[in-house]
Amino acid sequence: MIIPLEQLNQDTLGAIIEDFILREGTDYGDIEATKENKIAQVMLQLEQGSAVLVYSELHESVNILPKDQFEQGL
Repeated sequence: MIIPLEQLNQDTLGAIIEDFILREGTDYGDIEATKENKIAQVMLQLEQGSAVLVYSELHESVNILPKDQFEQGL
């Protein structure tokens, strides 16, 4: 189930994104990005709709997925 961003307060959304970037360990190329930059990049992807915030009832967890990856799993 996709969680609409507007249903979360900014502190909660920020904590979810921070947990995601620390858990996932993303590749930002040769230049190391700061935690703040990584959070901003993920937030932008969520706002633009290229990534979605997803709640799994089965695992009772929240994750961030690329939109096309989520749609393939439907």
